[in-house]
Amino acid sequence: MAIPISRAARITRTAISPRLAIRIFVNGLVDTSYNVGLMDTPNATSNDENLPGSPFLGKKIGNFSDSWTVRWISTTGSTNDDLVTAGRKGAPDRLVLVADHQSAGRGRLDRTWEAPHGANLLVSLLLRSVPQFPHALTHAVALAAQSACLQVMLKAGVEVAVELKWPNDLLADGRKLAGILSAAGPLGTSVNSAGESCQTPQFVVVGLGLNVAWAPREAACLSEFADNTDVDRDAVLGLLLKEMDVLLALDQTQLHERYRVNLSTLQRDIRVELPQNKFLGGRAVDVDVDGRLVVEDSQGARSSLDIGDIVHLR
Repeated sequence: MAIPISRAARITRTAISPRLAIRIFVNGLVDTSYNVGLMDTPNATSNDENLPGSPFLGKKIGNFSDSWTVRWISTTGSTNDDLVTAGRKGAPDRLVLVADHQSAGRGRLDRTWEAPHGANLLVSLLLRSVPQFPHALTHAVALAAQSACLQVMLKAGVEVAVELKWPNDLLADGRKLAGILSAAGPLGTSVNSAGESCQTPQFVVVGLGLNVAWAPREAACLSEFADNTDVDRDAVLGLLLKEMDVLLALDQTQLHERYRVNLSTLQRDIRVELPQNKFLGGRAVDVDVDGRLVVEDSQGARSSLDIGDIVHLR
């Protein structure tokens, strides 16, 4: 039985689970012939103290966790595209690329949108320690971003719920605050926890677009919850990377449980808009270890979803 959408229902974007997104990418359905541009000449390494000409990462690189290499670029098409290309060329683990502007940013329903130059945190992380379920890395970035935003708001003295919506959107006050997209490199052979040989991507790239000083209509940004004062993007990135160090030290079971506990979609009535104008109504009851959302309808039948436009019903 379908559940009607109320006027208070909130909708973000057509959601694709990280598992499906990575599978599509690995299967070669995405063009990866991108121009790396300034990535060929890094603007920062762990030995750089300052980044001349960078309005974003002008502080000492030591402000960030030593386990990450942060590079900055003024403008690019997509930081995810750049890091995928860099990864194929042998770029190291835990490489971070930050841009002040993206000309090919993707948002809800795969629509392109552009934030004003220098307004938001546009960042991608390249990760080579890929677990058996690669989407866990996407979940880690979502959790780290949630933690960073909560700490920023706590410092500003405000109490605003920052919720994680399946699969990896952040909501503040019920409005979209951040979105995450993932991609993967070519497959390689690894050994899983049972000692069995398996195929996993050689690396995963996770990109985050976090609204800091600007947001599209009906979305949210961090500065509005801090009395419209300037929010330091350096500080937000530093908090995110610090939390990533903690999350990446967890085993896959622990990380999945952390994601489940923080996923606000669970135990809520939802409507899922599916391809070909189909929809499913029910209650989100669980999320599988492989990232699929489990929805139970009014008859008790359960469906596991990879894709769908999720509406939280109130």
